[in-house]
Amino acid sequence: MTTWSRFTDEAPHIAEIFVRRHRAAGNLCMLGTIRSDGSPRISPIEPRVFEGSLVIAGMPGTTKFRDLARDPRFCLHTATVDTNVSDGDAKLFGAVVDLPDRDVHVRFAQHLFDETGFDIRGREFDHFYVADLTGASTVEVAGDHLDITIWKPGEGERVVRKH
Repeated sequence: MTTWSRFTDEAPHIAEIFVRRHRAAGNLCMLGTIRSDGSPRISPIEPRVFEGSLVIAGMPGTTKFRDLARDPRFCLHTATVDTNVSDGDAKLFGAVVDLPDRDVHVRFAQHLFDETGFDIRGREFDHFYVADLTGASTVEVAGDHLDITIWKPGEGERVVRKH
């Protein structure tokens, strides 16, 4: 499994852009999932890095989480509002893994409360999804060219330049 920690070791440039854009958007990203009929769904989500994992958590019972329970594959895109992409953007690809460890859930709920004041302490999680990352990319515009940085587990980062 490619955890967030392993990803940041193997793809530091992409991870830096993802974190910067994620913070700039108030932790908001767009989550791509697959509907039951096979068509795509895009939903807002606020993923969090916790104990070396990227946690894909949110309100239980939503369609995005039903999608992930049925088909764990996802795409996560930093929320981009700048059409010139002057600050770059990032996409992460992978599949979620349901982590049923109640002790982790308790620590996550406390961590979320400590960071944001949002209180889900004492609640049961239907699912606690962490990301198993299978790929990532960034786009950066610089002058007369576009740099696309691509990562796959075990292959490091590579840059494709488009003029």
